[in-house]
Amino acid sequence: MPLVAGVDSSTQSCKIVIRDAETGRLVRQGRAAHPDGTEVDPAAWWSALQQAIDSAGGLDDVAALSVGGQQHGMVCLDEAGDVVRPALLWNDTRSAQAAADLTAELGAEKWADAVGLVPVASFTITKLRWLAEHEPANADRVAAVCLPHDWLTWKLSGSTSIRDLVTDRSDASGTGYFDPRTNSYRRDLLTLAFGRDLLLPRVAAPSEAIAGNGSLVFGPGGGDNAAAGFGVDAGDDAVVSLGTSGTVFARSTQMAIDPTGIVAGFADMSGAFLPLVCTLNAARVLDAAARMLGVDLPTLSELALQAEPGAQGLTLVPYLEGERTPNLPDATGAIHGLTLASATRENLARAAVEGMLLGQAAGLDALAAQGCSVSGVRIVGGAAQSAAVRRIAPTVFGVPVEVPPPGEYVADGAARQAAWVLAGGAQAPSWRAGLADVDRYEAPLTPGLRERYVQASQRYLDR
Repeated sequence: MPLVAGVDSSTQSCKIVIRDAETGRLVRQGRAAHPDGTEVDPAAWWSALQQAIDSAGGLDDVAALSVGGQQHGMVCLDEAGDVVRPALLWNDTRSAQAAADLTAELGAEKWADAVGLVPVASFTITKLRWLAEHEPANADRVAAVCLPHDWLTWKLSGSTSIRDLVTDRSDASGTGYFDPRTNSYRRDLLTLAFGRDLLLPRVAAPSEAIAGNGSLVFGPGGGDNAAAGFGVDAGDDAVVSLGTSGTVFARSTQMAIDPTGIVAGFADMSGAFLPLVCTLNAARVLDAAARMLGVDLPTLSELALQAEPGAQGLTLVPYLEGERTPNLPDATGAIHGLTLASATRENLARAAVEGMLLGQAAGLDALAAQGCSVSGVRIVGGAAQSAAVRRIAPTVFGVPVEVPPPGEYVADGAARQAAWVLAGGAQAPSWRAGLADVDRYEAPLTPGLRERYVQASQRYLDR
């Protein structure tokens, strides 16, 4: 049975999984750390990838490989294929003013209609404007711009020509100069941002085999969020990812067009679309509540499950690091409904879990407003391992919740794509039968909970 490999080159580390192409069974895996910072020499990613491959036992018996990677990063190359300057990552905010300027120049509605996005500092197009304005000498040297996963795939292929760069729809859709409806670049927007046109990676079809290296076949890869959705094999369920930040996304047949910028109109890895909402506050809300109560996370979970649904009216608005959805960068968290009766450790623990989940529920509502089906939710990420999160989630979301086992879902999505490329079929293989069963949770929606949260959070918007 052939083996396939999937890579997740994330902000913090590089992970690789090697799986059976037919069943998805995990054979072996490896990882290596990335350097800290919001700008990184891509050579560090290449070194980490080699270490991760070595720690996973090499690729000699692997038939196909795909790379998933952190979205939006700006990798600039000169005509010879050399890196012009360290890559600016998605979390580098120095292009915030460039984002505001680009939005003002075209208007939020026109941006959303053109590419499904309203410029923010994360997106590649804003970083290109920053480069043109602040480092003109470097800007003059740039012949091509690509994304982290594009660059790693190109390096793996052994090519030294920038004309061999390849990407996919999902990652291209996060640049700000790609229309996923037509699968074509908006070079007019690229020129608006940078001042001139550049060589851009060819956009491969979702299951297209691209230039390999020896007997190893490469898939086009993808952006991390799309790869995670593909790896968890969510189908038409929405996915809520509860890491440091929270992301909420769902497969759709149409690109999201949201001038508010709340919903990003990304593409997925299957040929469809992936409307996505990002919140700043997720797992660390639970960390903060545990510190306040002087307990560890398992004890926080136990306390939360001892309280009644709704925490006797106690409501936590979890804007502990400001918030992106809604756009309230200077907001702080708040507790509402505190009374003598509700002032218990159990209620505070429950309110923390409910508040974190209610923040993600706002994202689900935004997806529903874009026409997405939200009849079921899959929860992944570190906070999904909390028993309280698992059991309370359906009472907040109002739909059944499934929690797959912990895993490297970005790398898994890349590996599943590699299996699709290897099989050459019209549809991606389903690995659900060969993977561990998901846990399913159902419970009644807590009456009045969403309404109380909306009223409490609305106070920030009314200021």
